[in-house]
Amino acid sequence: MDVSHLLNQLNDKQRQAVSGPLSHMLVLAGAGSGKTRVLIHRIAWLVQVEQASPFSILAVTFTNKAAGEMRGRAESLLNMPAAGLWLGTFHGISHRLLRTHWKEAGLPQNFQILDSQDQQRLVKRVIKTLELDEAQWPAKQATWFINSQKEEGKRPQHIADNGDPFTRQMVRIYSAYEQSCQQQGVIDFAELLLRTLETLKKDANLLAHYHQRFQHILVDEFQDTNGIQYALLRLLAGKKAFVFAVGDDDQSIYGWRGAKIEHIQQFSQHFTNAEVVRLEQNYRSTGNILEAANTLIANNEGRLGKELWTDAGNGEKINRYIAFDERDEARFVVSRVQQWVEQGGSRSECAILYRSNAQSRTFEEQLIARAMPYRVYGGLRFFERAEIKDALAYMRLISHRDDNASFERAVNQPTRGIGERTMDSVRDIAKALNCSLWQAAQKCIDQNSLSARAHSALKGFMLLVESIAQKVEGMPLDEKVAAMLDATQLKEAYNKEGAEKSQTRKENLDELATAAKTFEYDSDNADYEGMSPLDAFLSHAVLESGESQADAWEDAVQLMTLHTAKGLEFPLVFLVGLEEGLFPHQMSIDEPGRLEEERRLCYVGMTRAREKLIISHAESRRLYGRSDNYCLPSRFLDELPKELLEDIRPPRQTFNTQYDAYRQAPVAKKSIADSSQPFNIGQSVSHAKFGEGVVLNMEGSGDHARVEVNFESEGSKWLVIAYANLQAV
Repeated sequence: MDVSHLLNQLNDKQRQAVSGPLSHMLVLAGAGSGKTRVLIHRIAWLVQVEQASPFSILAVTFTNKAAGEMRGRAESLLNMPAAGLWLGTFHGISHRLLRTHWKEAGLPQNFQILDSQDQQRLVKRVIKTLELDEAQWPAKQATWFINSQKEEGKRPQHIADNGDPFTRQMVRIYSAYEQSCQQQGVIDFAELLLRTLETLKKDANLLAHYHQRFQHILVDEFQDTNGIQYALLRLLAGKKAFVFAVGDDDQSIYGWRGAKIEHIQQFSQHFTNAEVVRLEQNYRSTGNILEAANTLIANNEGRLGKELWTDAGNGEKINRYIAFDERDEARFVVSRVQQWVEQGGSRSECAILYRSNAQSRTFEEQLIARAMPYRVYGGLRFFERAEIKDALAYMRLISHRDDNASFERAVNQPTRGIGERTMDSVRDIAKALNCSLWQAAQKCIDQNSLSARAHSALKGFMLLVESIAQKVEGMPLDEKVAAMLDATQLKEAYNKEGAEKSQTRKENLDELATAAKTFEYDSDNADYEGMSPLDAFLSHAVLESGESQADAWEDAVQLMTLHTAKGLEFPLVFLVGLEEGLFPHQMSIDEPGRLEEERRLCYVGMTRAREKLIISHAESRRLYGRSDNYCLPSRFLDELPKELLEDIRPPRQTFNTQYDAYRQAPVAKKSIADSSQPFNIGQSVSHAKFGEGVVLNMEGSGDHARVEVNFESEGSKWLVIAYANLQAV
């Protein structure tokens, strides 16, 4: 049989993987190494050369888009419909199996699947049925708990509360939710996988049927499998099926949502006599980018080992820009995008990648100022995000009690037991009296027309708004925002979501305070004529959120988080905000496992660039509502080969001094009072008002000598030494 069409366009390692013997195989596919091509050609090889039936092949990937692409390419290569193949996502294949074996799974034949919103609504009804206070037991929190337990393969009876009241109540809600789902004949997304696993485990004949059917199991993005997905794969494989796993341990970046890098690292232990093939030839990036990425990722321990290379030449060096602050960073990046376009490139070829969702704001401001179309890939613009809209609704109510839209949004966020029945009563009065919802709510309270519980909740909300308004009177704009966030406990409300999502929302809310602090209010500006600073800022937010996302067909700059960027590539990539505490994220610095995942995330970001990679960081940054802070460059910059970096703007001398001081071992303590040069750069000091800090810089002499100190809570400040009242720590 002529198989040249299957192998001719492959490199040697790709051929080795595609035409390998019938055995377990782990294909370590580096970024840009053609992993999808290998997986599709392997399917064609099995059918056309090994004479495997399409019905004996199970191919699994992680997204519907990837599954659709794989199916189309497989049909083209096989020159026949791929209907016999079971090819799809984990959820899609589980759904197919449950539809076929609904009776064995204990489901009605026409069972329905709940989407995330429907699931949360059902959980909310269950909480109400249990007569629990939803303000204390929010549906969103309970839904997250249920899904996370299912992803670990746990039913309510498998969860030990260990005397913890929270866990005990969550288990109670989970149990009641399961009963409700069973009664209604519905299942959620997490249930698809868990029910499939349980059905196969308890029905030996059914499992034997699929063991006989699936002789070949191919898995894409193997490093992203979570516990239940991996358990399902091992169960389906049994002792006879050959598993062909394609993945990259260096691109395992989803540990926060349950993916376990151990699965790919231990593949050869679980699937014995497995052949390992490394795809290291990269068809995407230049040699310099790949060498820098290889050097960076080599700092991780426990890797399976891989060295990307290309025959496309070294290309340009990696540019590094050291910005004065986050606004300077944004101005520089947008100016380089403009330069790219002026030289014949397109905006859609440019991607701005950041670690934290909140970082998008300053780039959005610059892009809007220059009337440059942009798209926040896989997300919303800053002022369109739900948590930001929630916060702005409170700020509008503080300024204008009769803003109905803001009243509707804020009244039960966070949840305080003001339900639709209560709001219907308020709306009816507002309509009858032709007044605002605020005025109608006050009428309800004055007339005592609500139930005691609703009366108390609504009155509490209105008193809260009034108290915030009184408290923030005369405060600077950013302090008003911070005080509102503190009083409303919006950030605490988001603690009830998953850790990563909760952290992102809280960072966005803190960034709103930064947006307020950097907002340039000019009373002479015609746009803000007659407005207070707060009203001007609220108008600014509306105008920016009103700038709609660029259409899919429009040439637009791409903004996205590094997690979102995985699987994508661009000619020009800006990797921004490489600073300690930001990237790597502060939450990961003290945890070796998480720090290694942050490094993998940096590796993923670097390998998105095809032609040009520009890295930036700031000497000081206002982020998450904090004052200007001196920023320590990311440790990842130290791990890149210096000969491959080219500084666009060299750091200032004082910056170099500070940087070196932080990198050195702690200095010896010395007496401040007895020395003509009382401080050392990098020395720890304390101040009666500002707390503890680190000396960054000194200038002048005698009574006019000044010292710059970066205080933990206040940021960087210059103090005259003679009056500074500093003490050595």
